[in-house]
Amino acid sequence: MPPAPTSALLVLAGCLFGIGALGFLIRRNLIVMFMSVEVMLNAANLVLLAAARDRGWQVEGQILVIFVIAVAAAEAAVGLGLITALHRLKKSVSADSATDLKG
Repeated sequence: MPPAPTSALLVLAGCLFGIGALGFLIRRNLIVMFMSVEVMLNAANLVLLAAARDRGWQVEGQILVIFVIAVAAAEAAVGLGLITALHRLKKSVSADSATDLKG
């Protein structure tokens, strides 16, 4: 099976980014907002892979995406820890209750 053309990958990445941005802007639940940001980050990873494949940098693009995924995993751990702390403090995961965490 031949690989998908770069334009199809970019359209898919644009759709993923749009879905993530829409989810982030519409929903007020912090967990859904957090997952929407992760979807947007995966769209950026797809663009990186498509650009690397287009330039002939298959391995370099894959290594870069693996590093981005590793950073995203660390970000997910910190973000979910903050959401858990907010839930313990306020018994809510609404974005409106996050304003109470100011220093």
